[in-house]
Amino acid sequence: MELKKNPNVDPKRNSTLYFQVGLAAVLLLTFIGIELKSADPVIETEKLSLVDNFVDDEETIITLPPVQRLPPPPPPAPEVIQVVEDKIILEDKKIETTEVDEKKPVVVVKASEVGEAGGDFDDIPDELPFAVIENIPVFPGCEGLPKNKQADCFNEKMTAHINKHFTYPQRAQEDMIQGRVQVQFVIDKQGNVTDIRVRGPKGGELLEKEAQRIVSKLPRFTPGKQRNKPVSVRYAQPITFKLQ
Repeated sequence: MELKKNPNVDPKRNSTLYFQVGLAAVLLLTFIGIELKSADPVIETEKLSLVDNFVDDEETIITLPPVQRLPPPPPPAPEVIQVVEDKIILEDKKIETTEVDEKKPVVVVKASEVGEAGGDFDDIPDELPFAVIENIPVFPGCEGLPKNKQADCFNEKMTAHINKHFTYPQRAQEDMIQGRVQVQFVIDKQGNVTDIRVRGPKGGELLEKEAQRIVSKLPRFTPGKQRNKPVSVRYAQPITFKLQ
């Protein structure tokens, strides 16, 4: 037996139309939901009025107490003038006479009765400065001159010796090093030059070395003497290194 469907009862007959109508309704509702604007929420703030319990609306006037004036200073005390009595007391002084009584015997005092005997050679120090020694060391070539000309001859010979042996260090010239070198040395009891000490400017080690070399070439001296006893003598001589 064959089953037949009623064309009027077929549910799929208008399904496309229903789908389109439903889709249009959904789109319409979605559009209305998007475009519909709700009113912005209003936040009400309550204004609090602060009441100052300490300040009035009226102007506050501050009144200061009157300025107190200091009393005037008291008048200065009158100056007391002390009266000094003009009295000068002169004392009589006895003036002793300086006349010599011819009848009074003259007392003769011998030299041995006054003072002490002179010291011996033990009190002479082993080393004396050049400026205080009695007989200065004699530079070779100054023998036989009077004592008052020995110092001048010594200085002339010393200057000539320095000029003869002076050589400016090449390295010091290149580095532009110049200045004064203080040299001290001792002429001992045999006339030899010993204990050479040099002190030059900052960074002048080359100058110090050259000054020591010059002094080491000094000849042998006749030693200095104190009360005819040979002693060592310390002498100081500056040497100046100057670039032209």
